[in-house]
Amino acid sequence: MSIEGVAETRDRFRWWLEIPTRWMDNDVYGHVNNVQYYSYFDTAVNTHLIREAGLDIHTSPIVGLVVETRCQFRKSLAFPDRIDAGIRVERLGRSSVTYATGLFREGDGEIAALGHFVHVYVDRETQTPVPIPERMRAEMEKLCLE
Repeated sequence: MSIEGVAETRDRFRWWLEIPTRWMDNDVYGHVNNVQYYSYFDTAVNTHLIREAGLDIHTSPIVGLVVETRCQFRKSLAFPDRIDAGIRVERLGRSSVTYATGLFREGDGEIAALGHFVHVYVDRETQTPVPIPERMRAEMEKLCLE
């Protein structure tokens, strides 16, 4: 079940990034430490923004700040797993976007972790909310479920 009560499958995610686990991701119990899952979510979302939506992390006058996250752990991941990280947009507001992120072990149809990730877009200098730029919004709309 997902956060919303719907079974999470690969076809519910719209954009994918392969992420290799690293030796240092494992904890003393032999699986990926819980904090690393949040790093994978952040990497998938921001890679999409940079590659597809034109975000320049160094010079853009508008940046997305993470204001909320959560994770439901379903299965352990461990080095040397390769992770397929999928994202979709759950809600697209004027200055905020809510993503669902799914982590799947490469080749596995069963979700390992389901994430919830909210960005609020702000002016880099004033840190006040601003509308999501049109190019970014257009790319985010492609990630919405029908």
